[in-house]
Amino acid sequence: MEFSRKSLVIKTLISAIFLLGLSSWSVAEFRVAGHATTSTTIEFPALNCRKHSAVLTEFGGVGDGKTSNTEAFKAAIANLSQLAADGGGAQLVVPPGKWLTGSFNLTSHFTLFIHKDAVILGTQDESEWPHLPVLPSYGRGRDAPNGRFSSLIFGTNLTDVVITGNNGTIDGQGAYWWKKFKEEKLNVTRPYLIEIMYSSQVQISNLTLVNSPSWNVHPIYSSDIIIQHLTILAPVDSPNTDGIDPDSCTNTKIEDSFVVSGDDCIAVKSGWDQYGIKFNMPTKNLVIRRFTCISPDSATIALGSEMSGGIEDVRAEDITAINTQSGVRIKTAVGRGAYVKDIYVRRITLNTMKYVFWMTGSYGSHPDPGFDPKALPVIKGINYRDVVADNVTYSARLDGIENDPFTDICISNVNIKLTSKPKELQWNCTHIQGVTNQVTPEPCNLLPEKEIDCPFPEDRLPIDNVKLKTCSISGNF
Repeated sequence: MEFSRKSLVIKTLISAIFLLGLSSWSVAEFRVAGHATTSTTIEFPALNCRKHSAVLTEFGGVGDGKTSNTEAFKAAIANLSQLAADGGGAQLVVPPGKWLTGSFNLTSHFTLFIHKDAVILGTQDESEWPHLPVLPSYGRGRDAPNGRFSSLIFGTNLTDVVITGNNGTIDGQGAYWWKKFKEEKLNVTRPYLIEIMYSSQVQISNLTLVNSPSWNVHPIYSSDIIIQHLTILAPVDSPNTDGIDPDSCTNTKIEDSFVVSGDDCIAVKSGWDQYGIKFNMPTKNLVIRRFTCISPDSATIALGSEMSGGIEDVRAEDITAINTQSGVRIKTAVGRGAYVKDIYVRRITLNTMKYVFWMTGSYGSHPDPGFDPKALPVIKGINYRDVVADNVTYSARLDGIENDPFTDICISNVNIKLTSKPKELQWNCTHIQGVTNQVTPEPCNLLPEKEIDCPFPEDRLPIDNVKLKTCSISGNF
């Protein structure tokens, strides 16, 4: 895969460092039927271990990269779902091979384990992607006004579901979908790689996701979510290939992951204009840590622009971005309503950036003309500290909304080194209020100097108290 406008050396180094953190696996000797045979035992962390286990080939799966396995996945999960109440559920192992499939639905008390030498391939046969209605908090599809294709791996109304592996791969084969999008030939919205709705106790971990048709990981209307040890890769010019998009979710942890994307590496959302206001489900209690992003045309972490259910209590720390448009960006507009508040960011390292700080109050896309122009968003309590940035074009562009300023902004301990050809106006500020301390270059006069260390909460969110168990699978892989 070719990634323009970035250093191959840097990407390779980051990937290598990241892969060192993946879960371990070991090979054990077993004696079966009087003779020695070698079986692989793979240990992995999970919310819960399963009493029952099966392999996709037991249900007719063929891993040749050509045969459709949609029915095999459906049959396997339907069979294993009957064991949910017995011993904590069941797990399905995707063994080495290339497993072509359309969309399939998960079940509760279930683990989907993708072996490191397995690749799940998203089919380009649209008949194997069922249509779903539009999301109620959005009111229309993101690509087209009508419905949307079901995600490759989908689940709704689930409890205790794990999607993991020892760095197995999910390949959405997105080029087919990107071409249709660019040629405006879509009647419904493109599928995502993973979407979990109306669910709780969700884990997505230790996988490589590549070439998603659109967004990669989309938990929505859900709670108690752990997302960790993901590598997500898409060409930097691919449309809307967001990495991880928590959407109207509570109690979520994203950590130890690496994203190269054509859009925001993480986009925090909660609904769109009047539909999100009516649905009224915020994203809150979100922690993001040890996260690396490359996205030349988008944000490392975006808050919005679809934030009409509210975004509250987001904590991001130990964040790295390279050749990326902006750091932690706030995107909103007249008509969004709701709020983005109590945002805490610390220990950010940025290299080759257009903007370090960027807030936009005029991000004007709307689902339809029915939005309320009197629905003004409240943006307040935005805290950044301990930021080091190199090779930067603009230090900050902070644009609030006339008669609706963004308030209580705090920025402290920031050292920004500029590119050889920086913009003359380094801090462009309108309709904002806040303070700064020990920030270079010197901020705008709307952010006066004050002796302060911007706050970062020291308490733990509930999701940090969830302990994963050591589980295992065994087989002749």
